[in-house]
Amino acid sequence: MVGGTVQHRETGPIAKALIGQAVEQQRIRRDQLIVHADRGSSMTSKPVAFLLADLGIAKSHGRPYTSTDNPYSQAQFKTLKYRPALPARFDSIEHARSFCREFFDHYNHHHRHSGIGLMTPATVHYGHAEAVHASASASSTPPTHGRPNDSSAARRPHRPSRPPRGSTSPRQPRRLLTKHRREVSHRA
Repeated sequence: MVGGTVQHRETGPIAKALIGQAVEQQRIRRDQLIVHADRGSSMTSKPVAFLLADLGIAKSHGRPYTSTDNPYSQAQFKTLKYRPALPARFDSIEHARSFCREFFDHYNHHHRHSGIGLMTPATVHYGHAEAVHASASASSTPPTHGRPNDSSAARRPHRPSRPPRGSTSPRQPRRLLTKHRREVSHRA
C-alpha cells in the first residue's frame, strides 16, 4: 500500500489529495500508471478525474457490483478483517488512524503473500524480489531430514503455518459462545 487515509467521510477532494500525495512520493511519471478503483463516488468524481488526466494516469473501474475485479485489494481487506488485533469498534478516528498505520506497515514489510512467492509487498514493489530470491537460493542448504537421497524436501517451499481448513475466524468463537449462552438461558 503506497498511500492511505482514514477520514470521517469519503469525498472527491480527499481522494484527489491522497492520490496526488502518493503519485509524488512514488515519483510516478506520465503514462506510467493505471489506477484501478471501484465505482464509488469519490473515485468517479470530477476532482479525481481531472487530477488523473493532468498527471497522465489512466483510470480503470471495476464492473458494477463485482468485488473480484481487484483481488489484491480484496486480499488486503481480508487480511485486515481477520487480524486478531482488529477491534470490534474504534474508540476514535485517531485510534483508527493509529491502527491502520501499524497494520499497513506490517502488511507492506512483514506479511508474506503466496501470490508473490511468499515475499512481502514492499520487496516486490521496490524491485528487490529477484535479489532476495537469488540470495535465499544461494545461501540455503537443502534439508535432507535424515534421508540423504531425499531431494524433494529441498524443492518444497517453506510455507507459514495456517489454521486447518474449516477452522473458525478469531471473531466467531465469541459469537458462538454468546449464542450458546442464549440457548442455555432459554432452556432454563
